[in-house]
Amino acid sequence: MPLLIDSRRLDVSLPAARILQTCPELEERARILKSKPPQIVGANGFLYVQQRELAATTPTDSSVSILGSEDATTCHIIVLRHTGSGATCLAHCDGSDSETEAEAIIQAVKSLTKTTEGRLELHIVGGFNDQRQLSMKLSRQLLKVFHKQAEDVHLVTFCVTDINDRKENGIHLPIIYGIAVNVKTGEIFNATFADRQPDEDLRSAYILTGGRMVNIYDAEAEQLSIGPYSWLPFPNIDFWLNQEDKQILECFSTSPQAEPPHFVQHMKSSLRYLKDNPLPQVSVFPNGKPRSYKKKSDGQWEMIKN
Repeated sequence: MPLLIDSRRLDVSLPAARILQTCPELEERARILKSKPPQIVGANGFLYVQQRELAATTPTDSSVSILGSEDATTCHIIVLRHTGSGATCLAHCDGSDSETEAEAIIQAVKSLTKTTEGRLELHIVGGFNDQRQLSMKLSRQLLKVFHKQAEDVHLVTFCVTDINDRKENGIHLPIIYGIAVNVKTGEIFNATFADRQPDEDLRSAYILTGGRMVNIYDAEAEQLSIGPYSWLPFPNIDFWLNQEDKQILECFSTSPQAEPPHFVQHMKSSLRYLKDNPLPQVSVFPNGKPRSYKKKSDGQWEMIKN
């Protein structure tokens, strides 16, 4: 079935700005989203989703009530929610395999939806007018793959590429780098995050080695699981760890001028993790099982034994 706006078929070939012009409500929602400063989200009830990850849950979850992701420059953050069940999925997409990822996002929501009443509502945020036009390509790609799905999907929020663009000293930058969704209410908001645990470096290292999108959360068990992952030793790791910050930025970013200030340190930390764990199937996952976590009452993740 087609991707829909206000129950009307969307022409996915249109540029992002033109799509908003066809629907004043969509344009107004993007304006409101951009107008509010990012809210700082703490650890209580929160689950952070990294690039090439997705997580889904429902309003009955007693551990996680907010899903969020950040550091999206050319990447896009997707939220899909079923209005009947409240089942909600958040994913951080970079265009590596959009078709498979769209299918996984829809399946994650459908698997948590026990009722046929309601509809699937889609929110897409991220990207800007980058020089290589990677954001624009990803925006179009995501519209096309959701347009091809068997289910009706209603586009409710669309704040991407030129809609999410600002200029500072002549340099194009995203307005919104991160968003969160309140699973209980369905509210989408501009956000930044104090907590990105657990296993931040491990999860980032998996991306650097070419890992595909993974679902990291079991809503029924209220349990977060990482891995098990395996990779070959990262090539020339000592060379990269000895490079200047500028070189790291230019070689590991799709948009060097738009990255947040912590990008280089985050990347170096991930590279050090790869150096320390050239064979994670031995050093990190010796029993071949995932690293699993539950939320404690203070909001921190506690590792549990499998």
